Amino acid sequence: MVAGTSGIGPITRFDPSEMPVRIAGEVIGFDPIERLSRREAKRMDRFCQFAVVASDEAVIHAGLDWEAEDSERIGVVFGSGIGGLSEILRGHAGYLERGWKGMSPFFIPRSLTNIAAGHLAMRYDAQGPNICVTTACASGNHALGEAMHIIQRDEADVIVAGGAEAPIEGPGVAGFTVMKALSRNLDAASASRPFDRERDGFVIGEGAGMLVLEELEHARARGATIYAELVGYAHTNDAHHLTSPSPNGAGAARCMRMALRSAGIRPEQVQYINAHGTSTPQNDVNETRAIHAVFGDHARALMVSSTKSVTGHLLGAAGGIEALATVMTLHEQTVPPTATWRNRDPECDLDYVPRDARQAPVQLALSNSFGFGGTNATVVFKRFSS
Repeated sequence: MVAGTSGIGPITRFDPSEMPVRIAGEVIGFDPIERLSRREAKRMDRFCQFAVVASDEAVIHAGLDWEAEDSERIGVVFGSGIGGLSEILRGHAGYLERGWKGMSPFFIPRSLTNIAAGHLAMRYDAQGPNICVTTACASGNHALGEAMHIIQRDEADVIVAGGAEAPIEGPGVAGFTVMKALSRNLDAASASRPFDRERDGFVIGEGAGMLVLEELEHARARGATIYAELVGYAHTNDAHHLTSPSPNGAGAARCMRMALRSAGIRPEQVQYINAHGTSTPQNDVNETRAIHAVFGDHARALMVSSTKSVTGHLLGAAGGIEALATVMTLHEQTVPPTATWRNRDPECDLDYVPRDARQAPVQLALSNSFGFGGTNATVVFKRFSS
């Protein structure tokens, strides 16, 4: 992300040659057997495999000693917009070919959206709160915010939270294509162009972003490396349209205001926003308007970037991936760029950190996620100081 290197390329999951959309942000070369046993991998859809592998990386990185933890104080809050699409398609094909005898006994547990949270609970003996959030492209942010609330209510000490998605299947891509939501630009390096005048839709992506959230004193007591504090969260709904945001970004603006209020900080204290920034004509204008509405004159001083310029849009996993980017921005004091921005849109007039990453003192940052159904979620992170 910091280098601005695109992970977008030709679709290999199926043959898209007859479609106008032929590129995506695929996880290339992923072999679940390298990370999971054959038995484990067989029981999981691709989205679930992503969730488990990413969570394992997060848990190992966090340095948690599970034997020393109270299993009833460990939880999982997971988000996915679609869930087991690959398994649903396989099951449907088997049913059409052989009727009920063509169905796998794993069809239901592999296709359920919440099953990833179940796998994680069993993996970590997490007997505390366990929920799955399905709010389209806001799922990952909602998962993080709800996990924060659970810890604040003293219902858990540690929560593995984030999102995963694996939507790059023929019907998944075709569905977004006929909605005219996806970019038809076949140049993989420039197709995802958030806030650029030439943008023409988002690039679909897949993957997972998972974090370990921990009650502050619990983390301090075990000497954990703390990368940032999650200090604010809010969610709203536009109540306007199934797929289009409310005019002038009113719902998004209200969400950001509420998130700042929950964190107890003023708009002018914020330095960076990791934008939803999908590269669709309507979202990018409306999000820009929402930022102006919330931050007023300070909007011009903000750094706003969309890491979807290199990852594409991971739908329900976007919030997890972008939270990681925001946390590392605070930790490393390096703002990732909107790598593909080239042409100014007069309606998108903020500092989008074009092309190159920027070293800058960032103490407070927001990450936005908005989804179909009018749902909005904003999380607020603060640079940690002991």
